Amino acid sequence: MKDALMERLKAFLQREDKSTLVGIPAGEEEIDKAHQQLNISFHEDYIQFIRTFGGAYAGLAVHAFSNGSSLGNETVVDLTLGFREQFRELPFAEVLQTGYVISMDGSGDPIMISQDGQVLICHHDTGEIKLLADSFESLIEDNFFEW
Repeated sequence: MKDALMERLKAFLQREDKSTLVGIPAGEEEIDKAHQQLNISFHEDYIQFIRTFGGAYAGLAVHAFSNGSSLGNETVVDLTLGFREQFRELPFAEVLQTGYVISMDGSGDPIMISQDGQVLICHHDTGEIKLLADSFESLIEDNFFEW
């Protein structure tokens, strides 16, 4: 991720009144274990984010292994495995098998990173997949605003 974006995120998340929005940074062992459990590899921008912030708010809740307390306890592994099971009969099930779920929208639709690094939303009511951003970095750039 671009240094300027990471610095903006750090400045925002290190404020005392934002402490519930940042988790504990992910370790290499957690990342490796998740790769094995999910049979995928995380993309570098996502790894940089979770190594720095853990699960944190960046315009949307980005889940990792230890999330900020206001984000909930679901890990990226929990979300991915849960949605893979729940949506195994829907048209986007194959995409879920090769990607990983990092967030949800207000309707409970999974927001995931695909094998090729695109950020997608899978609409459970229609079975449609929609492109949200070409990359994790682009997703954060488009959605993160300091307040």
